[in-house]
Amino acid sequence: MKAMTLSANGGPDVFVLRDTPEPEIKPDQILVKVQAVALNPIDCKIRKTGAFGYGSGAILGFDVAGSVEQVGSLVHNFQPGDAVFYCPDFSGPGANAQYHAVRADIVAKKPAHLGYVEAAAVPLTALTAWASLIEQGDLRLGQTVLIIGASGGVGSMAVQLAHAAGAYVFAVCSAANAGLVRSLGADRVIDRQSEDFAAVVQKEAGTVDLVFDCFGDIYTSRSIPIVKPMGRIITIVDPKGDLSLGYRHNIAIHYVSLAFDSIPRRIDGMKKITALLEREILKPVVHNVLPLEKLADAHRALEAGGGFGKIVLTVSH
Repeated sequence: MKAMTLSANGGPDVFVLRDTPEPEIKPDQILVKVQAVALNPIDCKIRKTGAFGYGSGAILGFDVAGSVEQVGSLVHNFQPGDAVFYCPDFSGPGANAQYHAVRADIVAKKPAHLGYVEAAAVPLTALTAWASLIEQGDLRLGQTVLIIGASGGVGSMAVQLAHAAGAYVFAVCSAANAGLVRSLGADRVIDRQSEDFAAVVQKEAGTVDLVFDCFGDIYTSRSIPIVKPMGRIITIVDPKGDLSLGYRHNIAIHYVSLAFDSIPRRIDGMKKITALLEREILKPVVHNVLPLEKLADAHRALEAGGGFGKIVLTVSH
C-alpha cells in the first residue's frame, strides 16, 4: 500500500511517499480502507519531536474516515463495506496510508449524512472538546464559558458543544474568523487582536464559570482574575505566566490530552459524539481539502496559523 512516512523527525519536508506492507489485523481489529485523514497540531508536534516513539519510517494521522475492508475473528459489530470514523490509539501506526488496522471497539459507524471528508474532521477534536468541557469542566445549563482559540479544530467543536449545553459563550478568535465562530453558537465573539479579552469579560459578565484555553501562551494566566471562585480553567496547551493566583482564588486548573485518555472513556465519548452528529447538533468544520501526497503542505499551512477548523487529506486507491 502507499503511505506517507517519516524519513526523520524535523520540518514538514521529512514526509516521503512509500510502498509499505498492508497491515495484518489481529482478532479484535478491523482493516479500514482509508478515504480521508484530518490533520491535528499533535501531528506537527510528533513530526518535530518524535513523541510517543514515532521516528523514521513511522506513519502519522489520527483522525480517520473510511470503509471496513476486513474484520477480525472476534469482531461482530462491523462487516466489510461499513463506513466508519475514529481516532486511532497513539500506541501504533497512524492512518496516513491507504489502509489502517485498528481495534474495533474505538471505531464508530459514520453518520449517513456526512461524507468521508467531513467525518474525518471530527473525532480527535470533538473528543478533546467533550472531555474538556463536559467531563472535566462539568459545564452546565446557564453557566458562562470563555473559549480561547475558538476557530481552531478543537475550539470550533467546543463552541458548538457549549452552545448545545445551554451556556453563554464568550469566544476569542481572529477578526477574520468571527463570523464563523458566531455561526457556531458563540454569544459574544472577542477579537483577540483588537480587544482585551479579560477586560471585555469583566465589563460584560464580571466573571465566568469556566475557561477553555485552546491557544496557549499567557491566556490561561490572564484568565484567572475573571474566573469565579471555585471555577475551572481547562487547557489543552502548555500555559505560560504565573498560575499561582489560581490557588488564592480557589480555582482548579486542569490539563487535558486525549493522547493519555483511557480507552473506555474514548469509546463512550465516540458514542456521544456520533449521537450529536446524527442529530446535527454538532457539525464538522473543514477549512481545506488536499490529497494525501500534499501532507507537507498541510503541515506548513497548519503551523502558519490563521485558518479555521480542520485540514483534511483525501486518500486515493
